[in-house]
Amino acid sequence: MAAPDSIKPFSPEETQKILHHLQQPAVFMDMTRGWPVLHWTAEHLSGCLGDKLVRFRLGRKDETNTPLFETQCSYVEAKLADFLSWTRDQAGTDVGPFFKYPKSEYWAYADYKYIAVLFQDQPSMFEDIKWSEFGYEGRNGRESTLWIGTEGANTPCHLDSYGCNLVLQVQGRKRWHLFPPEDTVNLYPTRIPYEESSVFSQVDVLHPDLRRFPEFQGARAHVVTLQPGQVLYVPRHWWHYVESLDPITVSVNSWIELEVDDMARVSEAVTKAVVCALKSAPSDDNSDNWLNPTEEGVASHNENMQYVNLAVGAFAQRQRGLCHGKLTQDPRDTHPVKRDSRGQIRKNSDLVTDSVPFSVPFGPHLTPVRCQQDYSPGTRGTTTKDPEASSDTAPKTKLASAVRVHQGKYECIHGLTQCKPCDCADGTSENSSVDYEEPVHTVITTNDLLDCLVHPDIIACVTKLLLERHTYNKPQEEDKPLI
Repeated sequence: MAAPDSIKPFSPEETQKILHHLQQPAVFMDMTRGWPVLHWTAEHLSGCLGDKLVRFRLGRKDETNTPLFETQCSYVEAKLADFLSWTRDQAGTDVGPFFKYPKSEYWAYADYKYIAVLFQDQPSMFEDIKWSEFGYEGRNGRESTLWIGTEGANTPCHLDSYGCNLVLQVQGRKRWHLFPPEDTVNLYPTRIPYEESSVFSQVDVLHPDLRRFPEFQGARAHVVTLQPGQVLYVPRHWWHYVESLDPITVSVNSWIELEVDDMARVSEAVTKAVVCALKSAPSDDNSDNWLNPTEEGVASHNENMQYVNLAVGAFAQRQRGLCHGKLTQDPRDTHPVKRDSRGQIRKNSDLVTDSVPFSVPFGPHLTPVRCQQDYSPGTRGTTTKDPEASSDTAPKTKLASAVRVHQGKYECIHGLTQCKPCDCADGTSENSSVDYEEPVHTVITTNDLLDCLVHPDIIACVTKLLLERHTYNKPQEEDKPLI
């Protein structure tokens, strides 16, 4: 008979199927019973790491109505023992380099720490994390990151464009504020600071400035407080802001890169080339720290253009492969051609399995992160909205006005370059619930220009044009783009 700790609510195969069908964030309960990583408290990790130095990010606790990006934080290299002494706030205690930062004014976060690097001399610790039980065969701590923070430590609101996340809470609690991909326009995306595959929000989601970002009122927040032992699944392209609630929090994150659409690769390559080209150019207003600390460095324009060409080439190759697959398909086979993550045509048996309706088994062992119907940053907990209702079914928010010039009776559409007259005679919008003041003209900066040039809608258009111009099935169909 299996030991009680080994009995899990879902088998690895069942969990994989659930993850494949989940379209919204959800929390897995009772899936980590018996995992040794649950003993990884900050005190335990301090003993394991000894005198090894860890990089901490420190931020002020001030409320400024603007996000505190990683480029604006302070950083120290310290032992975990120093960090623990600092959190206890005992007079006369040696806190190492933390002595410059009063605990009453700062929070600290050791984030994005690759476990494979931290414990490279203790590889047996990798086995304490068993992502294989979620259906990822052979996956453990080697492919995970460690996060240790104090109350108030946070990650700016952003989305990850290449993959999804599995997050295990080990010590303390963290609150996650998640927004569906359809709310991108309401979150005012920006690529400064720049980090490949990450898009940041200009909104402080806890203390939003609604005069600057009025459309944030239409954002649909899904909020959950993650408890020790629970695992949160964050689908790709879901925005998330994370805050630590307890004096010390420890969590483990496994970022899983999914098969990425070739067009998305081209879009990212174009974005990188534009951002690096403009931000690397010397000018009076280009003195800001624009590259996120998680990036290794600034690539040259030649390197970025090689990246663009490789991405376009991969797209063209995939298109030729798809066309070849259609031409060589057995005419007696009525199933559409589908491919797995390696690009191989899937078997008919797999297609039949996919066609069988599947209902995600929400219940005591798997709970959806529900949308808060009346979201306010101070709200805690969740609503009783139907757990089966995916945010994907909600009506998509149209591109709306971010700035209205009252006296001129013109409305500038956020993210677009066109302007149109306002519908109301007095120049205001009937749907607006925020009092607008006539804007004061300010100098347009490089960052202002970049926010427009690399807006997701603009990049999508540029990518489409680029592929139409350079991706053809030559020589047979010289004039027909394959998109």
